[in-house]
Amino acid sequence: MPLFAYRAVDAEGTLSSGNLDAVNAIDLELRLRRLGLDLVTFEAARKSVAARTRRVSREELITFCFHLSQLLKAGVNIIEALTDLRDSLENPGFKQVVASLLEDIEGGQKLSEAMANHSYIFDGVFVSLVSAGEKSGNLTEVLDELTENIRWQDEMASQARKALVYPAIVLVVVLAVLLALMIVLVPQLTSAFKTLTPKLPRETEILIAVSAFFVRWWYLVIGVPVVAGFAAWVLAKTDPRSRRFLDKAALKLPVLGPIRHKIILARFSTFFAMLYRSGISVLECISICEKIMGNKIMEEGLARVGRGISEGQGITQAFTATKLFPPLVIRMLRVGESTGALDTALLNVSYFYNRQVRESIAQMQQLLGPATTVVLGGLVGGILYTIFLPIYDVISKVGLGR
Repeated sequence: MPLFAYRAVDAEGTLSSGNLDAVNAIDLELRLRRLGLDLVTFEAARKSVAARTRRVSREELITFCFHLSQLLKAGVNIIEALTDLRDSLENPGFKQVVASLLEDIEGGQKLSEAMANHSYIFDGVFVSLVSAGEKSGNLTEVLDELTENIRWQDEMASQARKALVYPAIVLVVVLAVLLALMIVLVPQLTSAFKTLTPKLPRETEILIAVSAFFVRWWYLVIGVPVVAGFAAWVLAKTDPRSRRFLDKAALKLPVLGPIRHKIILARFSTFFAMLYRSGISVLECISICEKIMGNKIMEEGLARVGRGISEGQGITQAFTATKLFPPLVIRMLRVGESTGALDTALLNVSYFYNRQVRESIAQMQQLLGPATTVVLGGLVGGILYTIFLPIYDVISKVGLGR
């Protein structure tokens, strides 16, 4: 369905603008009228605009799922429930999305089909679970599971930020101290060094040379890492080979790599269990989970698992062949496959890795403080050592002269 950028006025004459899905201009006018707005002007907008103008936080999605589930449990039909939700939402972009859902459902689509038109808000897992709930008649239970799952995603995202942000702050502090010493302190002492003794120690000469480089090319020292980081980000978004290389390197990073791997495994286990428990086939679960792994290496591994199962391999055998899933996951898959309780086994894996991620991040944060002290102490101590070497030489020569 096309997306239109519009300008409209309400009953009080207040002008507003936004984006709304509609079949054509007449449909757009009717949809706006149901929102209490009169169309003034409109133009076609790209779908990518929707993702920018309709940002929906996890908290808003949690509230949406929870309230929709409660209304349906109370016997309110889907149209009235969505109408109540639309009228209570404060986010104008999300309000328009819910209004679009209403229009599509009134036009004969299912809730999952209407949500699929807004993939920038409702991802493949979300839509698949809602579709499974509609088919099984357990939509309220699915919405309750989604509420808990989005809360879990929010917690995992918070854990991932803690794992990455704190080391980044430490790195910035270390680099700032190093730049301050090299650009401010050492140049001020260079002239004093030369007046003390014509022949400086080799260590001091190296320090002065490095400091001179920093002073002259400071913008390169700061700019090159920033440009390199931005270029790596662009390549990861546009070039599949670069993204694969960076994702592979991310899994091999010391400390952070294993934490990243555990977060991916916890996400996979949780989503796979939810999908499988909702009645979705193993192959379809794997296909959906490929899109939410967040790492090209793991995504390719799941694709190989799917091909192996479709060719007749057992689930455990296909996962083992990738050599990307640790023994715990393989062992729990084997238990789940043999007992028929694959979802329960994977939820146990998710619980285990969630706990390990929290413990690993807590340990890393405890160790980073002392590690930062050691690194900063080593840098400052090394620089001070080279600074005091000429002074020590002068004092030694004076002592010998007496």
